[in-house]
Amino acid sequence: MTSDTLLAALDLPTSSRVDQRVPKKLLLENGAVTAADKRHINEGVEDLLWLAVLKPATVGVPEYRDDVREYLEIAVLRLTLRSAAKMPRLVELLHRAIPYPLLLLTERGEWSELSAAHKRWSQGEAGKAVLEGDVVAVEWDAKRDGERWPAFHNGLALGRQPRTTLYALYQGWIDTLLALTAARMTGVFAVATNAEQATTRHDALRECARLDAEIARLRAAAARERQMARQMELNLELKRVEAIQVAVRTKL
Repeated sequence: MTSDTLLAALDLPTSSRVDQRVPKKLLLENGAVTAADKRHINEGVEDLLWLAVLKPATVGVPEYRDDVREYLEIAVLRLTLRSAAKMPRLVELLHRAIPYPLLLLTERGEWSELSAAHKRWSQGEAGKAVLEGDVVAVEWDAKRDGERWPAFHNGLALGRQPRTTLYALYQGWIDTLLALTAARMTGVFAVATNAEQATTRHDALRECARLDAEIARLRAAAARERQMARQMELNLELKRVEAIQVAVRTKL
């Protein structure tokens, strides 16, 4: 599935479309933190296209302001990467570089991903917006997720998102991405119905990822271990962590 399919699912109004190419120079100037980042951008980015801008005037949703953040518009961009690109880092750099909340479609060959990340005011630099928390990213896997496509497609549509403010609208897209990630574990696609449920799911998904890494580490260590007593200890620890993971998944 290409990013065009995901873009169509968003069902953005024509009034919001921009469709302008963003020079790589701007990403280098605003997104590169280190020399390695500049190399990743130069070697990994094929193209960057500004697809749409969602403002009160283009989507009929009020802006949002408080002491923590200011959401005057949401940017929608498409990032096309080369085959050897350092994808997670480049996605994070782009979310950091764009001063507005960003809905990013990333494609590399036949592979595509949709990502979002909240932003807040920097506490150390006046007027500068920084990422708040992790980038929430979901790659589309047609083989694994094909049966969930109708529900995910419907969940992505702009008209299905909250319309009280641009912040709420953006959170709606994040909740939809998290719903797909959770559905891969539970078998059921269901978008969170309130903020508390969304936060609980997000925390549980982060914990599941941490536990997955710990389970993989313990399995590898047990496979390498030659002392029977130590191998038994590792297997007991593995069962304990797997039990914790089962409990955490109930929160999804």
